Amino acid sequence: QVRLVESGGGLVQPGGSLRLSCSASESLERIFSMGWYRTAPGKQREFVARIMGSSTHYPDSVKGRFTISRDNAKNILNLEMSGLNPEDTAVYYCTVTIGGSWYWGQGTQVTVSS
Repeated sequence: QVRLVESGGGLVQPGGSLRLSCSASESLERIFSMGWYRTAPGKQREFVARIMGSSTHYPDSVKGRFTISRDNAKNILNLEMSGLNPEDTAVYYCTVTIGGSWYWGQGTQVTVSS
């Protein structure tokens, strides 16, 4: 079973940037699909970004502001976030898909506030 640990969350002012990282217990080289989701207070979980091989996908809400990347050598999945606004406040979770099974981290809190 893959263990995922997110880090990098925190408090940031509107317009600011953060870099989230997700450390995996297994080599990312054998994992094709990885991504980030978020859950804001009182809202359903929302898709944020996905990388499948070298192809990336984003919803319109974060496109142009968020960038997902993978470092196979370090077994780390990253999410670079810029132009943050209060609507981005949420707990962010990384996830990987292996053989049809989804694995999730424990989440990291991102709060955008002045």
